[in-house]
Amino acid sequence: MSIPSDRRQFLSIGAAAIPAILASRTFAAPTPKSSAETAVKGLFESLTDEQRKIICFDWNHKDKSRGLLRTHISNNWQITKPTILGDFYTKKQQDLIHEIFKGMINPQWYPKFLKQLKEDTGGKPWGSEQSIAIFGTPVSGKFEFVMTGRHMTLRADGNTEDHVAFGGPIFYGHASQSFNEKPGHPGNVFWNQAVLANKVFEMIDPKDQKRALVEVRPDESAVSFRGPKGIYTGISVRELASDQQKVLQETLNGLIDPFRKEDQTEALACLNHQGGLKSCHLSYYKEGNLTEGLWDNWRLEGPSFVWYFRGTPHVHVWVNVADSPEVQLNAQG
Repeated sequence: MSIPSDRRQFLSIGAAAIPAILASRTFAAPTPKSSAETAVKGLFESLTDEQRKIICFDWNHKDKSRGLLRTHISNNWQITKPTILGDFYTKKQQDLIHEIFKGMINPQWYPKFLKQLKEDTGGKPWGSEQSIAIFGTPVSGKFEFVMTGRHMTLRADGNTEDHVAFGGPIFYGHASQSFNEKPGHPGNVFWNQAVLANKVFEMIDPKDQKRALVEVRPDESAVSFRGPKGIYTGISVRELASDQQKVLQETLNGLIDPFRKEDQTEALACLNHQGGLKSCHLSYYKEGNLTEGLWDNWRLEGPSFVWYFRGTPHVHVWVNVADSPEVQLNAQG
């Protein structure tokens, strides 16, 4: 995989080679002037008072069942009732929301996300079953935009929450062709991430493969941080050979690839702040395995980094990345 030159400095697998720029947190994280955030501001300014009453919330708004609403994450939920397409938003507002969506993802992944959303909503176009909310005040202070739907929770916050990547925990998934996908997940836009992770497993010697294998997979929403003293399953990345670590680094690049470059950079910086990939463990789960010769369910986890790929009965991926394990999770499966 070709890596842009402005990202190579962040891809060191260990903490020793972390650039000094990381210590000052002055790397290229999203800002209020990033494309998605600029569109959020435009959308906010265009809303009527009646619209704001329904989709805009105070920064620390708490929902009775979901807790702090701007940090909640689930695999299939609507953060507010109005869908993007329909009568609630004007055409101009719908276009702005679409601009925000495109600004949060890697342009090369735009058609793949459209395919995922269409297949996960029974063939409906983008925006038909997705909803949004805005927290805080984009024009003058802290703010966060959240988009939700089936197999999607994405955020844009201009680095308002500067200790977390992606604006907070995110979720993506896909059920291509059927709810119970076939072995090998034909048509699934995210399956290649598992293929990359399994290349690492194939390189590990049989003795260490046994250590990397875990009998029972955790609950899919169990992606809170364990910290540097936590008890981890699987095999420590530190124990992998250099060629195996290199392939795992390629896997990590594949994991962050669907998202905009600024979020990619911040995620890598958060990981390196806690020791890089060498601080992580890699687990493959026997439970629920579907594809012969490959592990459908696996997890890469460090002190404040969790990327949990649940591949059965279809793909669910839970992501929680920060520069500190003190950041709390607000997830519900």
